Amino acid sequence: MNAEFFDAIVQIEKEKGIPREYMYDKISQAVTAALRHDPTVEGENVSLELDEKAKTMRMVVCKNVVDEVEDEHQQITLEDARAIDTTLNYGDVLRIPVATKDFGRIAAQTAKQVIIQGIREAERGIIFQHYTSKEHEILTGVVMRIDSRNGNAFLHVVGDESGELMLPLAEQVKSATLREGQHVTVYVVDVRNSFRGPQIFISRSNAGLVKRLFELEVPEVRDGIVEICGISREAGSRTKMAVRSNDPDVDAIGACVGNRGARVNSVVAELGGEKIDIVPYSDDDAEFVKAALLPAQVISVEIIGEDPKACRAIVPDDQLSLAIGKDGQNARLAARLTEVKIDIKSESSLL
Repeated sequence: MNAEFFDAIVQIEKEKGIPREYMYDKISQAVTAALRHDPTVEGENVSLELDEKAKTMRMVVCKNVVDEVEDEHQQITLEDARAIDTTLNYGDVLRIPVATKDFGRIAAQTAKQVIIQGIREAERGIIFQHYTSKEHEILTGVVMRIDSRNGNAFLHVVGDESGELMLPLAEQVKSATLREGQHVTVYVVDVRNSFRGPQIFISRSNAGLVKRLFELEVPEVRDGIVEICGISREAGSRTKMAVRSNDPDVDAIGACVGNRGARVNSVVAELGGEKIDIVPYSDDDAEFVKAALLPAQVISVEIIGEDPKACRAIVPDDQLSLAIGKDGQNARLAARLTEVKIDIKSESSLL
């Protein structure tokens, strides 16, 4: 029985990654707590002694050997102690074994519940630490099922046996329908610990996903030679990304686009055909706005009024609709990217 117990602990460590020392500590706490409520040893100083090498386990009542007893639950006289063990002296601890048959059903059930809770807590802690290290990173998952009631998808992360992650409908790309068995890349937005256990928030619509995908595809971005300075995104439709080079010999936009568009096309494919505009970043708001409104040509940009974050962009008459974009999307994304309010006017409107 004892051998099977220790073998089971070793198996739990292998399968769930819970250290044996943690389990031994939880089990000792559980059994000790349960014993203290057992009528046969109630009030006594009880403990569980585990010997992994010998694969033995015994429950004992511990009493300090003293000259005069002040607390019979904690102490014992030398005379009484030597009646049990003749080798004891003052200051020693007498360990009196508790017969297993005396370990009541209620105490055993209490110990079992505490042990199970200890395993759950350890599992939650391992999962939390595991995903905390992956916060703001991307993961690849397989769609296991989709809830027909709310559209939430449940993913199994490749190489991870800790359970399923939920991808809410609100964090999915509206134009891309997920299917069971499909491999998808997700971005870990946040990891929190709650009374229910770890909560891992993942997304396919977050702008962070685009940034991480470019880091994977573009070595210059990964190495910090090319810097992604900002991203504005309407998932499934269009993204604008501002970049700059920290090396005068490296073209930031060219590095992200790649030979014949190979690098950017790889990201576009992962995002289900989402269009990506890569524009040069500038510390000058006027120049940055001009670049952000691409593919529209801009004649001039000027700051208006007292607000340094408000400007007017002048475009040729035939570029007005392109600058604004369908349903105002191009202007909206440019404003988010530059964090500047943009008033777009045609050249003829100022005459």
